[in-house]
Amino acid sequence: MRKLIVLEHVSLDGVIQAPGGPDEDPSGGFAYGGWIAPYSDAMLGAALRKQMNLPFDLLLGRKTFEIWAPYWPYHSDAWPGVNAATKYVASNTLKSSEWQPSVFLNGDIAEKVAQIKQQPGPDLNVWGSGNLIQTLLKHDLVDAFWLMIYPITLGVGKRLFGDGALPMAFKVTESIVTPIGVIVVNYARAGTVTTGSL
Repeated sequence: MRKLIVLEHVSLDGVIQAPGGPDEDPSGGFAYGGWIAPYSDAMLGAALRKQMNLPFDLLLGRKTFEIWAPYWPYHSDAWPGVNAATKYVASNTLKSSEWQPSVFLNGDIAEKVAQIKQQPGPDLNVWGSGNLIQTLLKHDLVDAFWLMIYPITLGVGKRLFGDGALPMAFKVTESIVTPIGVIVVNYARAGTVTTGSL
């Protein structure tokens, strides 16, 4: 079974909107696009390259796909595997793209993703795609999170965990802290939530 891994740049208050640049996603009047730029360093870059060089296919929401499709075909030197990976795109409006191989999913996205997870192939990586992630969380389809947590709060913006996320327990399988304070951490599923008293 293929694992579904959510990979995100996230602020301390859980915002994942427009980390890469001012024009990435200004929806809702979001004015902080590009908020990760001051935190780039060699250690974070090395962690990103290591993760990006693992075998993967992509599962993307429409907005993320539309941002990536005009960019990555011309920048494969920075991410060699991205063009060869199958791009599964959750969209009720997009039907085709020049960026191949791409498979467009509509209708019951959760059911279709569950079926894809049962097929042979590499793990499915979800980058960005905030609306899609909410669907995946509500249907218990996320196996792991690979997060870059930045020492900043933004107060507004789309968040990683919205209303309706199911209770889930995780364990840390790997983590580093960069010199400037970015926590890079991998959380793998660890069963159900347990409670108790101290």
